[in-house]
Amino acid sequence: GSSDAIKEPKLPLISLGSGSKAQPCLAFCLQIFINNEWHDAVSKKTFPSINPATGEVICQVAEGDKVNVVGMRWVCFPWERVQRGSVLVTSPRLFRKPCCLLQALETLDNGKPYAISYLVDLDMVVKCLRYFAGWSDKFHGKTIPLDGDFFCYTRHEPVGVCGQIIPWNFPLLMQAWKLGPALATGNVVVMKVAEQTPLSALYVANLIKEAGFPPGVVNIIPGYGPTAGAAISSHMDIDKVAFTGSTEVGHLIQKAAAESNLKRVTLELGGKSPNIIMSDADMDWAVDQAHFALFFNQGQCCCAGSRTYVQEDIYNEFVERSVEKAKARVVGNPFDFKTEQGPQVDEEQFKKILGYISTGQREGAKLLCGGNAAADRGYFIQPTVFGDVQDNMTIAREEIFGPVMQILKFKTIEEVIERANDSKYGLAAAVFTKDLDKANFVSQSLRAGTVWINCYDVFGAQAPFGGYKASGNGRELGEYGLEAYVEVKNVTIKIPQKNS
Repeated sequence: GSSDAIKEPKLPLISLGSGSKAQPCLAFCLQIFINNEWHDAVSKKTFPSINPATGEVICQVAEGDKVNVVGMRWVCFPWERVQRGSVLVTSPRLFRKPCCLLQALETLDNGKPYAISYLVDLDMVVKCLRYFAGWSDKFHGKTIPLDGDFFCYTRHEPVGVCGQIIPWNFPLLMQAWKLGPALATGNVVVMKVAEQTPLSALYVANLIKEAGFPPGVVNIIPGYGPTAGAAISSHMDIDKVAFTGSTEVGHLIQKAAAESNLKRVTLELGGKSPNIIMSDADMDWAVDQAHFALFFNQGQCCCAGSRTYVQEDIYNEFVERSVEKAKARVVGNPFDFKTEQGPQVDEEQFKKILGYISTGQREGAKLLCGGNAAADRGYFIQPTVFGDVQDNMTIAREEIFGPVMQILKFKTIEEVIERANDSKYGLAAAVFTKDLDKANFVSQSLRAGTVWINCYDVFGAQAPFGGYKASGNGRELGEYGLEAYVEVKNVTIKIPQKNS
């Protein structure tokens, strides 16, 4: 190959704790990180982290629970803006030093191809932290003219203690999305990491300490949702909770927040995003992007283009080419640079997705390829494509969160807009067309927090992300992402009159 071709890195073989087999990973603490120190669970419980490519246990991790969360001694203070900026600028640099190890952890624990961890996820993490470091001394208040002899100004002050609950599909990236705005605005964080993927987040705790964050500013708890996650949602001393995950759990979190101290809540939840392919779209590009929109990250994306609407006069060609592309997709060892699709994150997701495939067949959708497990062990599923999908079918209504593409036919713009909006979700959408007027009309008609035109899954730390309807509330990233982490204080001063 050429001299500038990407080389697959040599992965280190370092054991995780005593007695464990050598794996491409790091030796580091697998405990609970509080006040820049490592602690066992009060209960002394642990839980297994599983390699989804094999189904084998990687290691045991301390299980944080209600006692750990409620018993924490918070260090809640608005730390200085200069210090915030300094340590936030330092932290992305630290991510570059052990990058291969972090990426290996991400792939080992989550199952995503190492090529994605290597080229996409960590790069976006660094850019996100660097972006929010720049906001640490810029997101400030205003002076406001009032009638009469008064001087009025606003202050942006930290909300306080922010509970953050992150998902398993992008462990490192979701951690950065949550930490960046909270820390840039001077808050204290207690983060519950997903029980399926705790390893990379726990290693990041080492980097947090090395970067110079004061003790107690960032606390990281591995554990389960019904215990550690629920404790965060209902804790009377937590001022805000941010959650990314399923809509079902989002309901529970919002209810717990309301029944406790009415803490602020921001939710980034599920989706069933429509991807609309007009007859005048660039066919090659539309097929590639629709494939990427659905199959990226094993289909485990909340904003996946999981309802592919194709205009009737190009429908047959589009379906044929999409099936061909799905059949050519390389499924296998996530540490092989040729692999495009690794395993689903765990056995529960694996069985759930196969259940949806069976439901699709039973309800009359046409299975065009895939539909089965793709390996004798591990949680691999064949890239699957359904045609002749109808809007009332389960696979067209519910979030599958796996490598299952559903293709639906439509006639007119007005029709497809109505059908696209006929969903409880409203996270993302896309339209492919060469007609800019048509694209703008469709984008302004869709009820979704993000609409991509002639592209899909384009993210930048500068641009907000979040959903309408049951896809959540609030926004992450960009300047909009800072708003949920500050209280706005109005200060009004009487200006004394001069004596005549």
